[in-house]
Order: sequence, then structure tokens, then C-alpha cells
Amino acid sequence: MRRILYLAQAEVLHIVRDRILLAQVLVVPVVQLLVLSNAATFEIRNTPIHVVDLDRSTASRGVVNRLAANGHFEIVDDTPSVGQADEGLLRGDVTMVVVIPHDFETSLVRTGVGQVQLSVNAEKGSAAGIVQAYASRVLAQYAGELNSARRSRGTTPWGPAAGGPIDIRVRPLYNVTQNYKHYMVPGILVALMTIIGTLLSAQNIAREKELGTLEQLNVTPITRGQFIIAKLLPFWVLGLVELSLGLIVGVLVFGVPVRGSLPLLYGVAGVYLTVALGIGLWISTLVETQQQAMFVTFFIVNIYLLMSGLFTPVDSMAPWVRTVSMINPVRHFVTISRAILMKGAGPAEIAQPFLILLGTAVFVLVVAVRQYHKRAA
Repeated sequence: MRRILYLAQAEVLHIVRDRILLAQVLVVPVVQLLVLSNAATFEIRNTPIHVVDLDRSTASRGVVNRLAANGHFEIVDDTPSVGQADEGLLRGDVTMVVVIPHDFETSLVRTGVGQVQLSVNAEKGSAAGIVQAYASRVLAQYAGELNSARRSRGTTPWGPAAGGPIDIRVRPLYNVTQNYKHYMVPGILVALMTIIGTLLSAQNIAREKELGTLEQLNVTPITRGQFIIAKLLPFWVLGLVELSLGLIVGVLVFGVPVRGSLPLLYGVAGVYLTVALGIGLWISTLVETQQQAMFVTFFIVNIYLLMSGLFTPVDSMAPWVRTVSMINPVRHFVTISRAILMKGAGPAEIAQPFLILLGTAVFVLVVAVRQYHKRAA
């Protein structure tokens, strides 16, 4: 029994002295629980919508006010231009556009029925159906209020004998059939590229440390820049090959549409792989073994994927999680890949997420290379 206690004590000391292992045991689970509990949720709250109120009447303001007060929606823009609202859908700034026609109140007064159009970004599959259901429920409740007012007083706040059902016309865009595979396949491709770019590059350099060849390479005429490029370039090319194979499978097996420019997609993918490789290089400077590299990469990639909108829409996340996810490169590449493939988006529509991705690539690569120089010196 005493021997067992001595051995157990030695193992505890080993765990305590290994800071990376101690962090994996104590810190990582707590961080994942706090972050992922707020990121992995199917509840839709604060969904950004664009209102096009062409009627500007008391009745139309009632529709807008009830949507704003519902808690599920956030009105981020209110313009009289349907074209401008559709551009917001294409860029991904909004999830739904609510169009109230010119004769909304007049139609309520004359016929007892008013028409409202909901243009939903159906790219998000089932999440789009949930958003549509929430909006339809709000409008149905408002129609019930109008009917109650008519029955109780014989009048409404804007005229006699008005109020009635609201005719909801839904216009799904970009994924009319709401095929969830069309929504998921581009995101899964990003996940596979992330694993290749980050995990394999981190483990590859960590293996050089374990074998002792890294120190030998550092004393050769090969510069550190040449060494880093030679180590990371094969994984950069492998990531693009993985993207090509995934696109072929996605189109032939799942019928994923390709409405945008493939050269544009590959150009953005090249920038994103630079980010993923830079993160893998940075991880390799923190660890000494491949096992440590795998654990650290798993933690980072797990957070990245679940905060990217890959499995659950970003709209459904807590506000602070949405803010933090703005620095998540996976989120921006998932957004761009879906926009190019499903919406046919061009450079103008993906400019904002691409610039964030480009800035992240430069920052991560510079930090990783400097950290590698520091550790290797």
C-alpha cells in the first residue's frame, strides 16, 4: 500500500509540475463549459431584421413595434428600399426582411385583410424556418389584437370596422427547399480544412522536437523562414486539395449549388489556410510533445467550430459570444464559403469578413513566427 501511495504521489507531482497538463485538467473544461453553453443553443434571439415600411401608417407601425418588442428580433435597419434590404440579405447583415406594402392599412379598413411579406435567408436551413415561425406568430398575435378591438368597440385606433387577418407571404431566398445539407456541407469543409491546417502542422513541428531534429536543423545553413515555409507549405496545398475533393463530393452526392466564383473561393481559402497554419505554428511553440499539441489544438478548434455558426446560427448565441466570435477566423470563412456557394456573392458582398480574415492571417502568422524564433533561439 505504501508503494502505491509513493507512486501516486510522484504522479501527482508530475501533473502539478506540467503546466499544460494541469491546464487541460482544470482550466480547459471550465472554459469550454462557460463558452459552449452560450454558443451551442438552438434558441433564436436578437435575430437581425430589416424593415421596409412603405405604408408608414398606424397599422404598419403596430407591426414594427411588436416585432421590435418580441425579443426574438432586432431591427438593424429601416428603409423604404426593398433593393437595399435584399443587399443586406446577400451580405449576411440581416436574416429576414419584413416588407409592409403601401396599402396595408387601407386594405385592413376595406377588406379586413392586410398583406405582409417576409423575405427569409433560407440559406440557414431549419434556423430560417424557426425565424419565419417566430415572425408569423408575432403577426398572428397582432391580427388577433385587431380582431379583438373590432369586436369590442366596433372600431380600431385608425378607423371604423377595420382589423382582421394579416396575410403573410413568405419569400425564401438562396435555399428555397431549405435543404440542411446545402447549409452544412460548406461548413464541414471548413472544419476539415481547419483540422488539417492546425492539427497536422502543430504535430509535425512537435514531432521534430521529440526526435531532436529541430535543434539539428537550427544549426544548418537553412534559415528559420525557409524551414517554416517548407514545413507549412505541404499542408497549405493539402488543405486546398481537401477543399477540391469536398466540393466534388458535395456537388455530386449532396447537390450543393455552386452559384459564385470558384477562383474567389480558392483565393479566400488560401488566406484562411494561412491563418490555420499560423495557429498550428503558434501551438507548436507552446508544447514539447505531439500529445500536448493534440490536446491544445483540440481545445482551440472545438471552441472555434462551435462559435463559428457551423452547427448553430450565430444569431442564436448570447450577445457577448457573438461579439467575441468576431475574432474567430472560422466564423468568417464559413460565412464566406456559404455566401459564395449558395448566394453567388462576389467580392463586394464578402469584403468585410474577408478583410477581417486577412488581418487575422497577418497578425497570427507574425506572432507565431516571432514566438517560434524566440523559442528556437
